Amino acid sequence: MEVRSEALQFRCDKLTAPVIQRTRLRVWFIRVCSSILLWTCIVQLVAVGELWHPQMLTGISNRMTWLTPYPLRVEEAVHFPPPLVPARVYRSNGFLKVSCNGGLNQMRAAICDMVTVARLLNLTLVVPKLDKTSFWADPSNFEDIFDVRHFIDSLRDEVRIVKRLPKRLNRKYGYEPLIMQPVSWSNEKYYLEQILPLFSKYKVIHFNKTDARLANNGIPLDLQRLRCRVNFQALKFTPHIETLGYKLIRILQRRGRFVGLHLRYEMDMLAFSGCTHGCTQQEAEELKQLRYAYPWWREKEIVSEERRAQGLCPLTPEEAALVLQALGFDRDTGIYIASGEIYGGERRLSALRAAYPRIVKKEMLLEPDELRQFQNHSSQMAALDFMVSVASNIFIPTYDGNMARLVEGHRRYLGFGKSILLDRRRLVELLDMHSNKTLSWDDFVVAVRFAHENRMGEPTQRRVIADKPKEEDYFYANPQECLCERTNCHDLLGPANSSKFSSQ
Repeated sequence: MEVRSEALQFRCDKLTAPVIQRTRLRVWFIRVCSSILLWTCIVQLVAVGELWHPQMLTGISNRMTWLTPYPLRVEEAVHFPPPLVPARVYRSNGFLKVSCNGGLNQMRAAICDMVTVARLLNLTLVVPKLDKTSFWADPSNFEDIFDVRHFIDSLRDEVRIVKRLPKRLNRKYGYEPLIMQPVSWSNEKYYLEQILPLFSKYKVIHFNKTDARLANNGIPLDLQRLRCRVNFQALKFTPHIETLGYKLIRILQRRGRFVGLHLRYEMDMLAFSGCTHGCTQQEAEELKQLRYAYPWWREKEIVSEERRAQGLCPLTPEEAALVLQALGFDRDTGIYIASGEIYGGERRLSALRAAYPRIVKKEMLLEPDELRQFQNHSSQMAALDFMVSVASNIFIPTYDGNMARLVEGHRRYLGFGKSILLDRRRLVELLDMHSNKTLSWDDFVVAVRFAHENRMGEPTQRRVIADKPKEEDYFYANPQECLCERTNCHDLLGPANSSKFSSQ
C-alpha cells in the first residue's frame, strides 16, 4: 500500500506542473484579449465622436490660440496622434508627382493646392519634393520639415498619398513620366479638361512648377475647404521643429505680450525686388549682381525709387521703427524679429534697436547647440519663425510675401488674431513727407493710424478682381470659406465686424 501511494503521488506530481502552466497561459490569453477588446472600443468611441463633432476634437490638438499661452506641452501633442480615419476607396487615374519651388511658405501653399488637384482628379499623390536649387539652397526633404506620417494618414479619407512611385514606374526601369508645368491660377475646368485626359496616355505626370497653380476664387466649396484642411491640419511640423518652436513661444510668453515683426529686409528679397532705398552704392551694386546671377528672377533692370513709390518694397528697419512708434507701440514693447539675416546686419538694426531695446531674435533666445541642427536649413529656420509669428499677440509684416500672407491666414483661422497689414504705398508718402519736414510728427501719427484703422486682420470679404489673380486677395491670406460652418458667411465677413485701431 505504501508503495502504491508513493507511485500515485509521483504520478500526480508529474501531471500537476503542465496543468498549472496551461491554466496560467489561459489566464494570460484572456487578459490580452480583454485589453485588446477594451482599446478597440475606446478607439471606436473616439472615431465616432470625431464623426459627430469633427472640429471639436481636432481643434484641441491642431489649433493654436493667439490669446493665451499654449495649453499643451509639445511632448503630449507629439505622442498622442489622432485615430486613423477610414480610407477613401476610389480607382486611381494615375500618379501625380510634384516638385515644389520657392521658399517654405510658397511650397506650403503649393502642397495644399496639389493635394486638392489630386483629390479633384482621383489621383494618387507622391509625397512632394521640396526645392533645393533656389537662392536658399536648403537640402531639406519633406520629411525633414513636415510630419510625413501624419500628412499621409490625416488625408487618407480624401486622397491616397504614397512616399514613392512603384518600382515599375520608375525611370531606371525605363518608364518616362510626362513632365510639365500647369498653367498658373487655373480653375477646376482646366484640370478636368486639360490635365485629366493626359492620364489615359501617361500613368505618371510630374509637375515641376507648383507655385500659384490653383485659382484663388471660383473653386467649389468642398475643394476650398480641403485646401484649408491640408494647410491647418495635415501640414504639421516635425517633432524636433515643434519642440524648439514651442520653447521659443514659452520663453517669449513668460516675458509678456510681444509683437511678431516679419522684417523682410533680407538680401534675397532686396535683390529680387530691386529695392535699394537706404543702401550704400556698393550694396546696391551687390544686389544688382545677385539679381542677374539668378535666371529665374526675370526682371533685371529695376528703378528702386519707382518700385518703392508703388509700395512694392519692404520697409527698411529705420522706416519700421518710425511706423511702430506712430502706431502707438511704446519703448517697452517686446518685439520678436521673424526673419533671416538682416541685410547690413546690426548696423541697419541700430535705429530699430534704439527705439525698442527689447528686440530679440531666435539666436538670442536659444543656445547655439539647439540651433546647430538648423544651420544651412533656411526652411527649417523659417518654420520656427512661422510658429512664433502665428502665436504672437500682434503680427506685423513689413512686406506681403508668402510668409506674411500665410501667417495672416492662420491667424484669421485661429480666431482673427490681430495682424497689422501695412499700407506701404501710403506709408512711403507719409515717411517721405515727414523726412522732408513737410509733415509734423503729430500729423504723421494721425495719418498712419487713420490709414490702418481697417487693416487689422479683421473679418472681411476676399477681394476678387476678374482676370487679374495676381492683384486680387490671396486665398491663403483670407480663406473665408473655412472661417465659419455655414455656407454663407456674409454675417461674419460683413463690414460691421471691422475692428477699430488699437496697438494693444
